[in-house]
Amino acid sequence: MVSESEAEEDAALLAAYARGDIAAARILTERHAGRCLALARRMLGDPAEAEDVAQEAMLRLWRIAPQWRAGEARVSTWLWRVTANLCTDRLRRRRGRMVDIDSVPEPADGRPSAQARLESEERRAAVLAAIAALPDRQRQAIEMRHLDGLSNIEIAEIMDVSVEAVESLLGRGRRRLAVALADLREGMGLS
Repeated sequence: MVSESEAEEDAALLAAYARGDIAAARILTERHAGRCLALARRMLGDPAEAEDVAQEAMLRLWRIAPQWRAGEARVSTWLWRVTANLCTDRLRRRRGRMVDIDSVPEPADGRPSAQARLESEERRAAVLAAIAALPDRQRQAIEMRHLDGLSNIEIAEIMDVSVEAVESLLGRGRRRLAVALADLREGMGLS
């Protein structure tokens, strides 16, 4: 989460970049490119494609810099929204292709046992598959809230909807997830 002072500093840095200050661009890139990349990796599941999206989001920020109106939106929120939209566009283009479960990376070392790792990965894959099957807006809200830790207010800003609409999307998404995962609860320990 970006504080108010960081948001103001981001706007000032973007204005400085618009006036030709390349150092300001470097600082903004260091602050936000990693977050854009992480979001794109999670949404797309393809590191190379995620890098393309993160770069495109940053390029769009540089192009909009001269027209940026401080106070209308936060740079971080704007970038988050652009990244999510670029990912959604790519996902729509490749809709119909299934994600291969074997492409989900192995969990990091340090797990108690091979059996525990396998069960954990199966649960993770089942939950991620259930999230991926949600309608786009519900999926985005659930991911931003529960995977990225954003507040409902931040999600509302990013999705350009009211906080009540976010709460509704989250509620509907959670209910769909509960139904989708109900059959797996006993066998996989998802209770």
